[in-house]
Amino acid sequence: MAKNKMVAKTKTAFLKVMKENLAKHVNLTNEQTKKVYDTFIQIMKDTIAAENKLNLNGIGTFKVSHRKARIGRNPQTGKEIKIKASKTVGFRPTPSFKKAL
Repeated sequence: MAKNKMVAKTKTAFLKVMKENLAKHVNLTNEQTKKVYDTFIQIMKDTIAAENKLNLNGIGTFKVSHRKARIGRNPQTGKEIKIKASKTVGFRPTPSFKKAL
């Protein structure tokens, strides 16, 4: 993996990488870095909940999908169960993001 890649698998690792890379521009404490992250996540949640869609250029689109109520089957017992209608969030990456993978 190239040295200029920023990789983080967990929130803690993400915050560390974000703080290290922001240090080139602004010196943030761990708590300030966490606030930036938490604010970003809250904006994402609020936007998706209100608009049912969030487009982040260069990354992709998060979109609410509606699942209809349906009949499922318990794999252990084979018994039919009713599954309620629900909402979920899907993600569609931009072509440039997909290409980077």
